[in-house]
Amino acid sequence: MEFKATREAYGKALVEIGKIDDKVVALDADLSGSTKSAEFRKQFPDRFFNLGIAEANMAGVAAGLALSGLKPYASSFAVFITGRAFEIIRQSICYQNLHVVLCGSHSGISVGEDGGSHQSVADIALMRSLPNMKVIVPADYNETYQAILSSLNMDGPVYIRTSRAKSPVFMQDEPFEVGRSKVVKEGKSATLFACGMMVYLALEAAELLKGGGVELEVVNVSSIKPLDRETIYNSAKKTGRVFSLEEHSIIGGLGSAIAEFLTEELPIFVHKIGLEDVFGESGSKDDLFCKYGFTKEAIAERIKEKLNG
Repeated sequence: MEFKATREAYGKALVEIGKIDDKVVALDADLSGSTKSAEFRKQFPDRFFNLGIAEANMAGVAAGLALSGLKPYASSFAVFITGRAFEIIRQSICYQNLHVVLCGSHSGISVGEDGGSHQSVADIALMRSLPNMKVIVPADYNETYQAILSSLNMDGPVYIRTSRAKSPVFMQDEPFEVGRSKVVKEGKSATLFACGMMVYLALEAAELLKGGGVELEVVNVSSIKPLDRETIYNSAKKTGRVFSLEEHSIIGGLGSAIAEFLTEELPIFVHKIGLEDVFGESGSKDDLFCKYGFTKEAIAERIKEKLNG
């Protein structure tokens, strides 16, 4: 199987939409080599702006460019572009419902040795709390590439989360539709909703559980806001038990979005798997995934315990 980082897809797709629309401009906070917006700089140096290590200022500049009729794509590490720039994103971008695409790379704990200060475990919560903001967490390289292409024609602000670490490429390279989830494995015992690189891990956990007679349904919820209520409702009603899996705090992220929806529409068992209200720490991606329970074995065991409890 091929392994590629989703941030690589951002760089490639950014160049493609730059060719399609000359109003597309790219902004970066002195991290273009890491976020991969450097690919755009090589092709369109006159439409690339390095705003320095100042994400809040970058968000304000992006808002101004959008008001001027341009289509800004601004990138930095997820923890900084959502945290440091939060107030400007709220006041200058979301409040005016401007079409600005923010790309947060190096998300979650898979950024590894950079440690807790650089690991974003609350960016989804921050962005989905803002009116008008769309929140997209693609499952792999192909879906990230398609999501970036699709973002060119979306309205209003968009936040797209990418990762530093390479992960399996398993999604079909087909057009991305915001607001739609996809059932990637049918099942009847319970549903596991996942996003980002956790989707493939969910499929691996489902395969382990299959040996024990548990038929897990796995749903890729790459569009966390807007949420695909129809697919989530139908799957939850079908299986009767719901789990969520995300490389993010269990507070405010994918699991919270699903629980909030189901509490009103289909009160049902929901168990959230993610960071348990803690910061990450420094270590390799594999060591950190092991410590925080992001292995197929740990996920399968946790689901089995809850189903048997």
